[in-house]
Amino acid sequence: MTIASLLEPVTGQPGSLRLAHAGNWMQGRTLYGGASALVAYTMATRAFPGLPPLRAGQVAFVAPVGEEISLTAQIIRQGRNVTQIRSEILCEGKVALSAFWLFAAGREANAFHPAAIPENWPGPPEDNEAVTHSFAPSFVQNNLELRRGQSKDADHAATVRRWARLTECHTLDPVSKLVLMGDVMPPGAMRAMQRQGPISSINWSFNVLDPETQSRDGWYLAENASQHADLGYSSERLRMWDVDGRQVLDGIQCVAVFG
Repeated sequence: MTIASLLEPVTGQPGSLRLAHAGNWMQGRTLYGGASALVAYTMATRAFPGLPPLRAGQVAFVAPVGEEISLTAQIIRQGRNVTQIRSEILCEGKVALSAFWLFAAGREANAFHPAAIPENWPGPPEDNEAVTHSFAPSFVQNNLELRRGQSKDADHAATVRRWARLTECHTLDPVSKLVLMGDVMPPGAMRAMQRQGPISSINWSFNVLDPETQSRDGWYLAENASQHADLGYSSERLRMWDVDGRQVLDGIQCVAVFG
């Protein structure tokens, strides 16, 4: 099932629809967070074409997203350079995902400070071992190729870092690809858990640093790192870099840690 087929029912018109090809992107009983965020983002861009590039997104994962959904999109404010849009996914009449998108035209730079290359750069993806996890969610096994992004046996504290790319030859624009892949790694808190148990993303806030990114061969280095975990929750930092070490996405997330 292609990504295009997943997004095909999203016309930009508000109302009910069926994601007939959602099965390939399910994570348990809900659509994987990056895929559901992409559905909401696509709703915003198709409802209001001609927007400037996306600069930031705030996504609340409220409830499971299934095949039968309703979509809404509303411009909250539109200025000369910045347009802010809210789009939502509803299931059974209740909000399952609420997203706030900030689109903004570029301006001549007054501040210039490129993000640093991450510590312990792993080298290009082709120099790293392929990763195959039988326990990985089916949407990962069906849609993504992973390679190691950190040494196998070293102590990485509460950080998960992998090279990742989509296995499908797709026509996604650069920002849609970042939205789809930006939440693909499991929480870093997984490495700090004292016993096995479920984990669930509650929200995701991110900034797009390069809305025109075209990383070689589709590879991105994705990292989730727990900044603090206690009392059943983890504060995570989510980042992505292209193969040349340029950071393209920077985000934070609250994750519920059960068990």
